[in-house]
Amino acid sequence: MPPSKLPKSSDFPPSLHAVLHNAPKPTNAVLFLPGLGDTSQNFSSFARALNLPETLCITLQGPTPLPLPLLEGFHWGDDLLVDQSSGDLDPDSGFSKSTQLVTQEVIENVLLSKCGFKPREIMLFGFGQGGMATLAIAKAYEGELAGVISVGGRIPSSSMLVNGPKIKTPVLFLGGSKGSIASEDAVKGTRETFEHVEHHRWKKADDSMPKNREEALPMMHFFARRLRSQKGVPEGSVEL
Repeated sequence: MPPSKLPKSSDFPPSLHAVLHNAPKPTNAVLFLPGLGDTSQNFSSFARALNLPETLCITLQGPTPLPLPLLEGFHWGDDLLVDQSSGDLDPDSGFSKSTQLVTQEVIENVLLSKCGFKPREIMLFGFGQGGMATLAIAKAYEGELAGVISVGGRIPSSSMLVNGPKIKTPVLFLGGSKGSIASEDAVKGTRETFEHVEHHRWKKADDSMPKNREEALPMMHFFARRLRSQKGVPEGSVEL
């Protein structure tokens, strides 16, 4: 069933700068999390371009600004760490703060309690460090969500399952042949934490966003399988 009401940008924590894109009568909500250094305003163009039917698209940005003059933009980590091997910022810098913020303030307080979505109607999509954050959020959330699509974002080291049952939220990994999730260790850590994991490796080397039909097809198939639709369901029907 459709949610009882739809959220406004002002319903979400100000630090996340939520940008909303509504389809008519949405029965799903997808949270889009951009990568390190990006903004919700910039990344929201991808959510709009997808034009997902019956879906509320909510683009969030990392809650913490990068310190100037280092870089402009925002990040999802608890801290800023430097990868000693490359000299670049290490995206795996802890996600406890952003995980708590999204699971409690966005999913629990707004989408579930205020709007009436069900967990199975909420999906996460993330790129780079945003993809790592989506996996951390799905791991921390107590329940099965519709799914996680992570483009070039491996599971954070702090979110790997040590013991207990695997997380039932299904995961789709997308990345280049030499990108951050190309290694077997990156996929193995996710398979040890989540029960259902698909890994699709593109022919291109890097983990950039999908740019053509061939690259986007696995993602669109995942959306089609996991997003719910009310087409053909009589008005006033009750889900049992």
